[in-house]
Amino acid sequence: MIKKILFLFAIHLLCYQCKAQDLALFEKHWFVQNGDTLPYRLLLPENYDASKKYPLVFFLHGAGERGNDNEKQLVHGAKMFLKDENRKKYPAIIVFPQCATNSFWSNVEFKMESGKRTFLFQEEGEPTKSMKLAQELLATIIKIYPIAKKQIYVGGLSMGGMGTFEMVRRNPKLFAAAIPICGGANVATASKLKKTKWWVFHGGKDDVVPPSLSQNMVEAMKAKKISVKFTLYPNANHNSWDPAFAEPGLLDWLFSQRK
Repeated sequence: MIKKILFLFAIHLLCYQCKAQDLALFEKHWFVQNGDTLPYRLLLPENYDASKKYPLVFFLHGAGERGNDNEKQLVHGAKMFLKDENRKKYPAIIVFPQCATNSFWSNVEFKMESGKRTFLFQEEGEPTKSMKLAQELLATIIKIYPIAKKQIYVGGLSMGGMGTFEMVRRNPKLFAAAIPICGGANVATASKLKKTKWWVFHGGKDDVVPPSLSQNMVEAMKAKKISVKFTLYPNANHNSWDPAFAEPGLLDWLFSQRK
């Protein structure tokens, strides 16, 4: 019996080490600009060849993964890009920056009204420090790596879903496609999102970021004749990224979009 327990423990430990080793494939980097630092993780394609051009995916994490450990931003989404079948079928450069604890990707204010959190998205204004750094990092990645300019994508969840809308708004000609999950934005900015294809996700029972924030954006985008599809998971709460990452055809759709 003891041997069996030790054997199972060894298998569990081995599996844990394998998972940790997988995430270690995301190289650790720190982007420094004017005294400010933005940690980020970067995954290169298998058999990376600098003479080839690769799609780029820039992914923005949620508020719970903020910090400077250069680890937490990989909690959600990173494993999808590490799957063997995905790495072989969609060779791409994947970047996960990490927002500072005292910052936010999106320029948004929070208020509590009747016990509920409300989000006041700014239509204009300067970017937050982390958004500014993220944009500068993105420009640097595009400059120093062999990026297929017609296949640059952005996505994110929760705070990062909000950041996805803002990143596209601030760079309206850059992205071929965007995948915001349980995010939101100011509906007045919809006209600046026209040159990007969209797949928006949200949980119908989300009690952290109301699904209406995505629904209202999708309606505003459709009114501007923007190419947008919307998936609402009726029984999902805030963690709608779980069914979104498991969505059949998500990566097929993403990597098929071109400018």
